[in-house]
Amino acid sequence: MSSGVKSSALINSENYYLLMVTLPCIFMGIVYFTPVINVLLLSVTEPQPGLQNYKLLADSSALHRIFGNTLRIGLATTAITLVLGYLFALGLMAMKPRERSIAFFIVLASFWISALIRAYAWVAILQPNGVLNQLLMSIGLIDRPLALVRNEVGVIIGMVHYMLPYAILPIYTNMTGIDTRLMNAARALGASRWRSFWWVYFPLSLPGLAGGGLLVFIFSLGFYITPAVLGGGRVVMIAEYISIQISETLRWGLATMLATVLVLIVVSLTVWMSRFMQVGGTIAKKGGKS
Repeated sequence: MSSGVKSSALINSENYYLLMVTLPCIFMGIVYFTPVINVLLLSVTEPQPGLQNYKLLADSSALHRIFGNTLRIGLATTAITLVLGYLFALGLMAMKPRERSIAFFIVLASFWISALIRAYAWVAILQPNGVLNQLLMSIGLIDRPLALVRNEVGVIIGMVHYMLPYAILPIYTNMTGIDTRLMNAARALGASRWRSFWWVYFPLSLPGLAGGGLLVFIFSLGFYITPAVLGGGRVVMIAEYISIQISETLRWGLATMLATVLVLIVVSLTVWMSRFMQVGGTIAKKGGKS
């Protein structure tokens, strides 16, 4: 009798938790998929039914240039952010708990500042009469101000600063799960500090590096405020171009086609990188067991 009561209670509990999960999923599905479906429909129905918008993607040199800008800046931002984030994460691992807490506070504090405020702060720092150029000229490193705004250099600097926390956190989280005894074993077998890091530690940290890189690159593809402010209209990325097509020229078909292509790129990258991370996690587990 008691076992039947327990089974019934377990079933009711499972149904309760299933209901708790199902309702938010339905809500998120409606809120997310309805706009996505609408975007897909507009991309093949505006200004008239057909695939002329996608044909324009293949034929337009202007769109090729904008996609090239977006991919180039996104890749540069991702590469620089991962290098800086990896070094910062290594520093966190070497810090004492109190120092690590302060460093984490500095990293997380950047989330409290909006992208618009950060972008204008970088304009004040990087402009010809800004703090950085004045400092470099005062110590004699340069004779004339460097062009650091209204170009790709300024855009990349602003984007790297914004994206650093998104690289640091997954990399550091992955590093905390690496068994340091593997490094000690490699050193005991005669490997140098550099070789033990490169052949043991670094491969085990690749899942975190890949996860951080995926986040940074995906967010970089959709940047709008930072390129618009630091680029000064001279560096147009895909998100800004989509906004222009909607708000100024009212070309909804072209804008939604570009948004659809961007979503497909992001989904493809996510699927590919998730498989890579699964392989990396399997390798890490095998390495830890061995």
